Amino acid sequence: MQSNEVFGPFGDTIMNYDGNIIRPPSEADSIILQVTVGCSHNHCTFCGAYKDKQFRIRSDEEIAENISFAARYCTRQRKVFLADGDALILSQKRLTALFHQIRTRLPQVRRISLYGNAKAIRSKSLEQLRELKELGLDRIYMGLESGDDVVLTRVRKGETAASMISAARKVAQAGIFLSVTVLLGLGGRKLSLQHARQTGRVVSEMVPRQIAALTLMPLAGTILGDQVEDGTFLLPDALSILKELQEMVTFITCDKVQFMANHASNYLPISGRLGRDKVAILATIDQAMGGKISLIPESYRAL
Repeated sequence: MQSNEVFGPFGDTIMNYDGNIIRPPSEADSIILQVTVGCSHNHCTFCGAYKDKQFRIRSDEEIAENISFAARYCTRQRKVFLADGDALILSQKRLTALFHQIRTRLPQVRRISLYGNAKAIRSKSLEQLRELKELGLDRIYMGLESGDDVVLTRVRKGETAASMISAARKVAQAGIFLSVTVLLGLGGRKLSLQHARQTGRVVSEMVPRQIAALTLMPLAGTILGDQVEDGTFLLPDALSILKELQEMVTFITCDKVQFMANHASNYLPISGRLGRDKVAILATIDQAMGGKISLIPESYRAL
């Protein structure tokens, strides 16, 4: 078991992590509390984030120790992010106890966020989600990846478009901010436009507050990475990815949602508000496809 420690200003340990920690870009200034190790699903063919971790829930003692150090050294940070990939899978009893502990020991914290997969979200009743909101749960990050059931089956997501819509709507009903991630290129060349259009339709039905679009970058050691190497999965080129982006935005019909395609993996950094900025976003994509806007070079793209 790999353990990573973060050290305080005088060399004393202030946080203990099991393996590497992954968090959304918007949680850069958050206190990161590792509640679970890895991901309870961990079968997605494209994901290499937790392949070196066996899923487990950290003990109350481990979590309490890190909260104690955060209470001592992180007094200016007003956000907490609960890592790793599936903190919401904890029982309601343990979650409410954890949230109470955060409120007591970290009184300056105003927002708690976490990754939530659809299965874990559906395991909570609407009343339980509302209880967590009352205790400080402000934001759930959910990976849709694709709205196309054929693509979802091929990448072993373990969900359907309908099951993820159901989970997303429950989050919305609870009044919790929902951020949905989609992955351009995941359909390969053959299903490229099908993937884009269905993703646009499904994410609209999820009614998120934020949509984050990333571009697939196959990782060595993953099933999809091996498929790219042996030629059974053909990656769309940059122009095809832009076409996917264009189609997906076209098919998104929800309003008052922040749309971000400015992740380092993307060829064309874009952000705006839908539907207010939809026409401008589509115009920018069209200009890039016509060569009037330069794309991010391959060497500068990163996860």
